[in-house]
Amino acid sequence: MAKLPNEVQNTIFSLLQQLANQIEEASATEWTILERYGETTETIPELDELQNVREKLTERYNGLNKLLLRILEIQPRPPEDMVNLLVKTIERGQATIDSAQASILEVKKNWSL
Repeated sequence: MAKLPNEVQNTIFSLLQQLANQIEEASATEWTILERYGETTETIPELDELQNVREKLTERYNGLNKLLLRILEIQPRPPEDMVNLLVKTIERGQATIDSAQASILEVKKNWSL
């Protein structure tokens, strides 16, 4: 198994947790809107937005997890291009979390949730 520095591992696991939390938050917000207001012409754009947010977050979560597993299986250490891909994947994951949080907060604000 390729040994990643503890700091990198902690960053990855923290990011995975944040992605999971945002997936749950988007799902909970979507459910609340459906329960309170139903699927109407007014709610459909917001519900679509939340679904898109969840899909992006899930894509980042799965991509980071798969890349981490690949890197851990490489011996004796991963090639530099994989390490660079890991860095970019972490950066994209954080950017996705930031945009997801903003989108979810906006939807919550619009519906006074």
